[in-house]
Amino acid sequence: MTPLNVLILGASYGSLLATKIVLAGHNAKMICLPAEADLFNAEGAIIRTPVKGRDGLVKIRTNGLAGQLSAGGPADCDPADFDLVVLAMQEPQYSSPGVRDLLQAVAKSGVPCMSIMNMPPLSFMKRLPNMDVESIRVCYAESTVWDAFDPEKFTLCSPDPQAFRPPEENLNVLQVRLPTNFKAAAFHHEQDNAMLRRLQADIEEVRFTTDDGAEIELPVKLKVHDSVFVPLAKWAMLVAGNYRCVQKEEMRPIQDAVHHDLEQSREIYNWVVELCIGLGGASADFVPFEKYANAAQSLGSPSSAARALAAGAKNIERVDKLVQTVAAQKGSHLPSLDETVALVDGWLEKNRAAS
Repeated sequence: MTPLNVLILGASYGSLLATKIVLAGHNAKMICLPAEADLFNAEGAIIRTPVKGRDGLVKIRTNGLAGQLSAGGPADCDPADFDLVVLAMQEPQYSSPGVRDLLQAVAKSGVPCMSIMNMPPLSFMKRLPNMDVESIRVCYAESTVWDAFDPEKFTLCSPDPQAFRPPEENLNVLQVRLPTNFKAAAFHHEQDNAMLRRLQADIEEVRFTTDDGAEIELPVKLKVHDSVFVPLAKWAMLVAGNYRCVQKEEMRPIQDAVHHDLEQSREIYNWVVELCIGLGGASADFVPFEKYANAAQSLGSPSSAARALAAGAKNIERVDKLVQTVAAQKGSHLPSLDETVALVDGWLEKNRAAS
């Protein structure tokens, strides 16, 4: 069969999914900054990941794999030339010059679009039953950038794998800390789902030859689920862990945010899960707290949102505020979440005042 062509907006976290796509024999083009694009085009992407049963990290280079990886700027592509568009930038970035224009071209093209952002775009939120979309617009840096999308051509994929760019390495190197799966909600149309499930099957079946000649199965798969609520399982993790890294004076690791007061973390986590079930999800759509708490033991750094705030960011993704606002629609609130939202607001106000 003809390989799929996938356009990925974002080349940091996006390079992880791009590498899986290329490894499976399909083609991926990443949209990124000029220095990044030059490096990816010259050297490819390099992913380092733990693999069960093997010591150390396995290194995957996209150069020489079955599919082709390329990179360019926002003006270097026509979204209509692709079978799937993946959104892998931080939500505030879609308001920036060039990227905003490309996003509008993606919407106009009608090509199926899958977000792997922590912050579910407004286009996906419209697929949730009984959602007051207007009330949640305040949670987005610029909500109107999503208005041109057809929700039936849009889906969300939970970015569960944890990865980071090692600061001492080149920008084309990504290291996986927690090799879990990408969990995507199905599209509305079956022809779009057939394409997504083909990608899932090809990623599942491929084997990788290591430097020592072993044929191994790599972690980090793409899993497609019928329920639109499955990717929302990340909400409880973000609220109980990632955003609680934000403290008044400094940032703490996710591990400490979850395990410093395990019972409070459990209460927050389960409250968010119950909120999602109240929206229409099923308990089977969500990860038990114990499994999440165990995974959090290996997350010894502050979350990306916390690190961005500490570095002076004036905008970050506000899943904390989104969950708070959606809960308010249902007449519910959680004091500990209100405290977290206030802390994040405080850091943003301080950072904006300093500019």
